[in-house]
Amino acid sequence: MSYAAVIGAGSWGTTLAGLLAGKNLDVTLWALEQELAKKIEDTRENNLYLPGVKLPDNLKATSDFDKAVNGARFVINVVPTQYMRSVLAGAPKLLAKGAIIVSASKGIERETFKRPSEIIKEITGLESVVLSGPSFAKEVAAGAPTAVAVAGSSKKDLLLVQELMNTSFFRVYTNSDVTGVELGGALKNVIAIAAGISDGLGLGHNARAALITRGLAEMKRLGAAMGANEQTFSGLSGIGDLVLTCTANLSRNYSFGLKLASGMSATEIAGSSRSVAEGVETSRSAYGLAGKHGVELPITEQVYRVIFEGKSPREAVTLLMTRTLKGEFNAQ
Repeated sequence: MSYAAVIGAGSWGTTLAGLLAGKNLDVTLWALEQELAKKIEDTRENNLYLPGVKLPDNLKATSDFDKAVNGARFVINVVPTQYMRSVLAGAPKLLAKGAIIVSASKGIERETFKRPSEIIKEITGLESVVLSGPSFAKEVAAGAPTAVAVAGSSKKDLLLVQELMNTSFFRVYTNSDVTGVELGGALKNVIAIAAGISDGLGLGHNARAALITRGLAEMKRLGAAMGANEQTFSGLSGIGDLVLTCTANLSRNYSFGLKLASGMSATEIAGSSRSVAEGVETSRSAYGLAGKHGVELPITEQVYRVIFEGKSPREAVTLLMTRTLKGEFNAQ
């Protein structure tokens, strides 16, 4: 029975498990693949998703979901959004009384348009604390200074998670706007794909700055329609995460956009990598949410059409630049 269970042994899940184990806490990392769990136990390294990073000796790894979750005080979900339902289905019967669930996944579920915390609530009946912000796994694992936000409806749970996750290099702020923090973490991935496309086409720094700025406007617009606090998008899970993912090759979504610009199809790109670029499915979900709430998300729409309808990236840029002229702040 562990104090904290981290569900999902990708780069981010492994990093968070290592961070907590580094605080001398009893931590179990759950991996889907039995072979990977054994490799982590034997070598103290996740050679598939976080190669070259030595993990603490006290970190346990397992592919037995029941063993990982049963009785844990904190359960940190880092499973990609589209797979959460199948992975977490057995969690309710295992959760300890008073267990706190932390959601560290970024995305919006296809078809239902639900955010990770909403999926968790549907499965377990529990509210979760959401963790988001500008945080590349590789840099956090190396101990580079990082700041993130946690959001939740329970002040007590927020303070407990803040204390749990905070270290001398990983600073955690609290926020009460769960919707805004989750939307920021999800939607910025779509804009990062657009930024990768722009850079891949050689459109320059001006174009990237415009995409980041107008992308933020889209995030705020949809957030407002869904009840989020606009101020949240000026914070760590909004502009902070947006700038990070739109400007660095460590971003899976930015790299995905670069490959789209090179002529690869979305299917080819997905097949060439183990990691999930959450912005791909999020572009489809966000496009659907825009229609549902009656808001215009032109960048998101073009990313969706490039990925799922095979539109030429250059044609998408032309359409964005030749739209009807509008005011900067008083129109979509």
